[in-house]
Amino acid sequence: MSQKSIDAPQELERNLKSRHVQLIAIGGTIGTGLFLGAGKSIHLAGPAIIFAYLLTGLACFLLMRALGELLLSDLKLNSFVDFIKRYLGEKVGFVTGWTYWICWITIAMADVTAVGLYMHFWFPNLPQWLPGLVILVVLLGVNLVTVGAFGEVEFWFALIKIVAIIALIVAGVFMVIVGFNTPVGHASVGNLVNFGGLFPTGLKGFILSFQMVVFGFIGIEMVGLTATETENPKKVIPKAINDIPLRIILFYVGALTVIMCIYPWNDLSASQSPFVQVFKNVGIRSAAGIINFVVITAAASACNSSLFSTGRMLFSLTYDSKNPRLRKLSRLSKSHVPATALLFSTGIIAIVVLLNLWIPDVVFTLVSSIATTCFLFIWGAIIVAHIKFKRTAAGQTSQFKSPLFPFGDYFVLAFLLFVGVVLCLSQDTLVALVLALVWIVGLYLIRSWHERRVALETD
Repeated sequence: MSQKSIDAPQELERNLKSRHVQLIAIGGTIGTGLFLGAGKSIHLAGPAIIFAYLLTGLACFLLMRALGELLLSDLKLNSFVDFIKRYLGEKVGFVTGWTYWICWITIAMADVTAVGLYMHFWFPNLPQWLPGLVILVVLLGVNLVTVGAFGEVEFWFALIKIVAIIALIVAGVFMVIVGFNTPVGHASVGNLVNFGGLFPTGLKGFILSFQMVVFGFIGIEMVGLTATETENPKKVIPKAINDIPLRIILFYVGALTVIMCIYPWNDLSASQSPFVQVFKNVGIRSAAGIINFVVITAAASACNSSLFSTGRMLFSLTYDSKNPRLRKLSRLSKSHVPATALLFSTGIIAIVVLLNLWIPDVVFTLVSSIATTCFLFIWGAIIVAHIKFKRTAAGQTSQFKSPLFPFGDYFVLAFLLFVGVVLCLSQDTLVALVLALVWIVGLYLIRSWHERRVALETD
């Protein structure tokens, strides 16, 4: 027996309970993209942003139903990347897995940056890099304990976000009913149409908003990484996925509609959280402080999810590698946690500390755009793998069938292609698109070169 098998367990444990997975699924859809990115989205599209979130939400629901059908078809596989390998081949699986890993690295970088930006509300002179570094170290410690510790922390993080958004919606509805007086008028449903109509920036602004809107939904597929660590995946995962439409309508559409009813969309800053701005500007500074605490919690929650995802994905990518150095990254601790993969991923994420020292003003847009671009590829690979799966015998007899197949899958692919075109329309996002494409093509070429070398050595 090898020393490796003696020293450490090599299987992930099913320690995530139903309430953990439910809240992880919700937490994955409420993060920095909503709390910080919504400011930029509203600035670009005005009230039309509501329709952008509804359309994106529909595409994401159909994506998740396809993913759920794949996951429940074989619970022995570690992640959705294993399904992509099975149905689309080793090369595509290799590219998808490493792209997903780097995506969560960039998301964590965005969240670390966001924490620094939010802290300026209380401490304007605090260095932007310091709060993010502190939260990164703390969350690494949590993730190194057990997967149950991660689930518990994420449960409470998500619960704070949910309670806060519901409270914000209730408070906003009350302010609209009583016609609450603000520095720029009264809270009213009319604010949605009184400043240029529902599409005040025209079709162009509406289309350009999709980059940040899609970024707001990144993480929705993270349920696909919890299947092997969930107590009862056949019951828990379908419920988590089927609740997605209600969460989207409540947390995205409901919250942003209320925000724009309280305060005209054109008076909101693109670079700040609209949630904090509204309550600060209407004179309720204590409420603004509470909301700022919540958005810091949201960023910390998303960073926590990022550490979980990068660790599990790196474990999945390296546990059966023929390269001894890569295989070391898959070693599990005595508490069945991929500790080495977590430490390595955190070290890469920490690079953003330097970026926040050098280019603090453009870090968030750059990393969020790169993440959005890469996720278009990942989500597309999931859908294509699902289409291939449905052509198999298992796909014909599955219990958790994706609705509207095959039209739903083709709609998602068309939507992802549309967002890809949108990324070409702005210089900032175009740079990110090019960088992401270079990464994806480079990975494919590296895998092809490796396979040819192995084939030559075998001959």
